[in-house]
Amino acid sequence: MKILVTGHRGLVGSAILRRLKAKGYSDLLVKSHAELDLTDQSKVNAFFEQEKPECVFLAAAQVGGILANITYSADLIYSNLTIGANVVHASCKYGVKKLINLGSSCIYPRLAPQPMKEDYLLTGSLEPTNEAYAVAKIAIIKLCKYYNQQYGTNFISLMPTNQYGPNDNFNMETAHLLPMIMRRFHLAKLLSNGDFDSVRSDFAKHPLGYALPKNLNDNEAIEQLLNSIGAYRDKVIVWGNGSVYRELMHSDDLAEACVYIMENYDAKDIGELVNITAGDDIQLDSLYPIVKDIVGFAGAIEYNNNCSLNGMPRKLMDAAKIQSLGWRPKISLQNGIKNFYKWYSET
Repeated sequence: MKILVTGHRGLVGSAILRRLKAKGYSDLLVKSHAELDLTDQSKVNAFFEQEKPECVFLAAAQVGGILANITYSADLIYSNLTIGANVVHASCKYGVKKLINLGSSCIYPRLAPQPMKEDYLLTGSLEPTNEAYAVAKIAIIKLCKYYNQQYGTNFISLMPTNQYGPNDNFNMETAHLLPMIMRRFHLAKLLSNGDFDSVRSDFAKHPLGYALPKNLNDNEAIEQLLNSIGAYRDKVIVWGNGSVYRELMHSDDLAEACVYIMENYDAKDIGELVNITAGDDIQLDSLYPIVKDIVGFAGAIEYNNNCSLNGMPRKLMDAAKIQSLGWRPKISLQNGIKNFYKWYSET
């Protein structure tokens, strides 16, 4: 089967690609953004007409954490609507046999009952800090649903919980929760050890999202920059007040679920969407010390108490449906974060 994995360099797409290869799939299509701009409908159609993929994983997206969602809301809604609409339409037009559309837990109402069941979609107001991204994702879920109804396509929408893993984004402006916090603890650890060479190496490997000092040999300027993003020799400052809850899943677990659904189920078996979740979560006040200990930072954790940066008070998705389909995640949070930090610090 010829399989197209969009967003193959990103967190989710790269995990799906690894899983497919591990399962023995070899006829795999991948294109970088420079090679195929998914926001360009004519280029997407030409690609599908030429390559004729039989299965598509729609993992390409413009994503970010709470700060990026607030700052780049217009970009997020436009690019994600356009990418999704182009890929779904081309998949229908050129006879794709199965499409797996990757959504997000942010599609659910801000104050939805916990845990959030699939049928809670569109039953209340969205979280304002990520409304633009959520609206785009909801639109593509509905697009898949109505293409299935009108054209008899086999398009499946999966809603993953918060992801982390290899090839994650560590940009301190646009990263999601765990990579942003982990990097902050890591930089604080290096700073506390006076290891500015390793700080400079970290900057070279991962964009910071902030302007670097003109002279990277100026240790004082580097320390001031790290302080400005919450990394100090003796403490790390985190956003909000630590009261909210989040579920976290390693991207390798998600990839296994995606390939499992691809191999075993069709849209008629799934319904409009299915949550990919373990069905448990953790309060950030408990998560941060775990990350701090795994990184090996000896300083304190301090909250900025800006509750506008808390986001949704809780985002726990219901796991009953995915469990009834025979799938459960395998990677524990503790082991997942350990492996994630090992990958980050050694890559």
